[in-house]
Amino acid sequence: QLHLVESGGGLVQPGGSLRLSCVASGSNLDRYAIGWFRQAPGKEHEVVACVSRGDVDSVKGRFTVSRDNAKNTVYLQMNNLKPEDTAVYSCAASTDYCSNLLHFYDYRGQGTQVTVSA
Repeated sequence: QLHLVESGGGLVQPGGSLRLSCVASGSNLDRYAIGWFRQAPGKEHEVVACVSRGDVDSVKGRFTVSRDNAKNTVYLQMNNLKPEDTAVYSCAASTDYCSNLLHFYDYRGQGTQVTVSA
């Protein structure tokens, strides 16, 4: 059983950066594709970025997902943040491959709040 815990969220000004962490226990994260999702109030879950099994990192615009296998942790680096990036961000693990659909993943953390505001 894989357990995921996110951290690193908070309040940041527009244009700022944040790095979120997804720490795993119960299994090695390098066995999984790891996706980061977000959900803003009143909206559906939206995929932010994903790193496939066997890959070290993945870049999608202002967002970079990277692995640190020694720490069993996956990071989401977010740059040039905008107010519309405000959401609860969560990580999810899949034994198969990256998907844009959250229900495709096998495990998911509780999430961390990111608020972008002046």
